[in-house]
Amino acid sequence: MLLPRQKTPDLSLSTLDHGDFDLASEVSDRGTVICFYRGLHCPICANYLTELQKRVADFAERGIKTIAISSDGEERTRAMADKIGADSLRFAYDLPLAKAKEWGLYISTSRGKTSIGIEEPALFSEPGLFMVTPEQTLYYGSVQTMPFVRPHFSELLGAVDFAIKNDYPARGEYTGEV
Repeated sequence: MLLPRQKTPDLSLSTLDHGDFDLASEVSDRGTVICFYRGLHCPICANYLTELQKRVADFAERGIKTIAISSDGEERTRAMADKIGADSLRFAYDLPLAKAKEWGLYISTSRGKTSIGIEEPALFSEPGLFMVTPEQTLYYGSVQTMPFVRPHFSELLGAVDFAIKNDYPARGEYTGEV
C-alpha cells in the first residue's frame, strides 16, 4: 500500500509525443498528477481523459504537470489520444502490470468486446489517480476496482488551491497501532 508523505514507486515509460517520462526526474513546482486509465476499450476512460485534457492548463497554472498512463501499447494509446483530441495531455504507454500492482492498482481479466466494440486486453489495470510531489512522495491517491465513480478534476483543483493557501499536508500518513 502506498503511504502519503512516503516515496512512490519509480515510474519510467515512453510517451507518444514527449520523449520518455521518468517520475524521478520530473521537474515541476508542485508535482505531477498521474491518471492511470484502463485503455482504449473503455468509453468511461475516454470521457474521463477528455475532462483531464480540458484541465491540463489549470493544473499547469498551479505548477502541476499531468500524464495519462495505461498498459496499452503505442498504437492503442495513440488511438485514445486522437479520440479525445489530446493536444496538451501527455500519454505514456506499455505500463507493465507488475508496475501497476506496485502502485496499488487492481488488475482485471478480459470480458471480450466492450460496449463500443473494442476488445479488452487479456489483462489490464483498473483506474487510479495520484498526485505526487516534486520529491516523488505521495500527496493524494485514489484507486478503483471498476471504471465507475472517479474523482472529479474540478474538485481536485479546488483541493489543490486549498492545500496551497493553507500549506495543507498530505493526510493518511499514520502507520502506528490503532
